[in-house]
Amino acid sequence: MTAQLLEVGRIAKPHGVRGEVVVVLTTDRAERVAPGTVLQTARGPLTVRSSRPERERFLVMFEGLADREDADEWRGTILLAEPIDDPDTLWIHELIGCHVFSQDGVDRGLVESVLDNPASDLLVLDSGSLVPLHFVVGEPSDGVIRVDVPDGLFDL
Repeated sequence: MTAQLLEVGRIAKPHGVRGEVVVVLTTDRAERVAPGTVLQTARGPLTVRSSRPERERFLVMFEGLADREDADEWRGTILLAEPIDDPDTLWIHELIGCHVFSQDGVDRGLVESVLDNPASDLLVLDSGSLVPLHFVVGEPSDGVIRVDVPDGLFDL
């Protein structure tokens, strides 16, 4: 069985005339653009030939992109990869679809998405509630996330 592919970045635009592209990662794992890595796209796989950091993005050479015209054809392409197996890390894709239970045992809803927020990422629940990730207690288990939130958080 093949694991669900996750969006790890996108090709923003060409850089230079030799087929290099600007890649904006949607992950903090730079190994996603390490040489030899194969990323999936709707148009087929792309293999990283080389990459280097450039501010908050990466300049990447993919096999098969020989010039600026080739690179420009891939502008906007979403890059996908299999999840990384790291048991010490809480992954967003593992949170989506989980039921959130507050410390009083009440099911507060399903996680629809996770919103990037500077203070703390937020669980977006189907009930409309937003729960800062730092209130999560322990690891998700059997589709359940337990949170210990301040009184009144779900009353807003």
